[in-house]
Amino acid sequence: MPDVTFADLGVSDAVCEVLDEKGFVAPFPVQESVIPEALEGRDLTVRAPTGSGKTLAFALPTVEFLHEPHGYPGALVLAPTRELAVQITEEITPLAAALGLKTAVAYGGVPLDRQAKKAAVADFVVATPGRLLDLMRQKLVDMSKIEVLILDEADRMLDMGFIPQVEAILKFVPAERQTMLFSATLDGEIARLANKMTKSPGLIETEDDPGTDVALSERLEQTFVLVEPSERTETLIDIVKDEQDLVLVFCRTKRGAAKLTERINKMGMPAKELHGDLSQAVREKTLKSFTEGKTRVLIATDVASRGIDLDDIGLVVNFDPPDEPDTYTHRVGRTARAGRTGRAITMVLPDQVDEVGRMAKRLGQYDAWKAAGLRDALPKVMYASRGSRAFGKPTAKRESAPAAESPRAGSRVKRGTRTG
Repeated sequence: MPDVTFADLGVSDAVCEVLDEKGFVAPFPVQESVIPEALEGRDLTVRAPTGSGKTLAFALPTVEFLHEPHGYPGALVLAPTRELAVQITEEITPLAAALGLKTAVAYGGVPLDRQAKKAAVADFVVATPGRLLDLMRQKLVDMSKIEVLILDEADRMLDMGFIPQVEAILKFVPAERQTMLFSATLDGEIARLANKMTKSPGLIETEDDPGTDVALSERLEQTFVLVEPSERTETLIDIVKDEQDLVLVFCRTKRGAAKLTERINKMGMPAKELHGDLSQAVREKTLKSFTEGKTRVLIATDVASRGIDLDDIGLVVNFDPPDEPDTYTHRVGRTARAGRTGRAITMVLPDQVDEVGRMAKRLGQYDAWKAAGLRDALPKVMYASRGSRAFGKPTAKRESAPAAESPRAGSRVKRGTRTG
């Protein structure tokens, strides 16, 4: 018997029955931290990685607050991608149905009318920012009675350029509401957004994956492999051919993902591609096939992969190394989830050694880099213009911009007694 149950956290018997049926016996750390605070009506900013159980952390207290159907949207979740929006909706729907609540999802790439009709009368709406703005501006849905607003994967929203759309949506929802923001990072522009969206928020930080006392660094084996351009495809096949779990391969571009998929299929390795040039119907079918294990190898771009939320990915391969450390972290975070072990392999071309080596050092993976027999990365050379200090000419003093405030830890705020 678990020390803490969902019922102990304030989840109703009807919803607990659904959780039991789905095998959710005990809350994960982020759920145990968020649910009681959210049930108090408090605004929250939550730093939690993908795979930490954050969807249930915001879904459970929200359905409990809504409690009974109203025939109009009372709760709104904003997600960065279509795939993530669909997955969130699939997880919320049975929980909401236990209390008679309706859910709806809205995303681009499909006709407006059908989504608009469902969203207009749903109690719980999950949407991507662009599609929701379209619906609101055409007055097809009314968000003026929203009582709970949730922003999921805010850092991905920022990466994809959706923050202006999120800020535009804020003008359509009531100022008096409960707001929860979830992100893998809570600094810089995300901190500014959190302070704009929330009032006296509580700050909750989850350091590691749920369901285990073993650190992620001990469960995730990270390696680097030096390859020649002409040998990359064959090397990839050698890496994945004996893997029993699902394999997620990352390419930098849509065209690269498509070409690689075609090549390895011709070489006898079944795989499917996932990227933005595919129709929504094809993307959903591909993701469903991967989720069910019918497709074992999926070749994806970073943007297309952001809706993948699975615990069964045993291997991540960076066929193209990422450009940024944050992208690397998000990629490898697709494996070794929910207490499981996993592997992440980054393929490095000779002309990428310095760039990837510097990134490995910044990520604390330089031991793995050296273990692969790769040479030390040369420092990055910074070139200065002739008008800069490097050439003996002082530059004009510039006023520095004020640093963004970090999210504030605030006192408990009851529903209907918000402070501002």
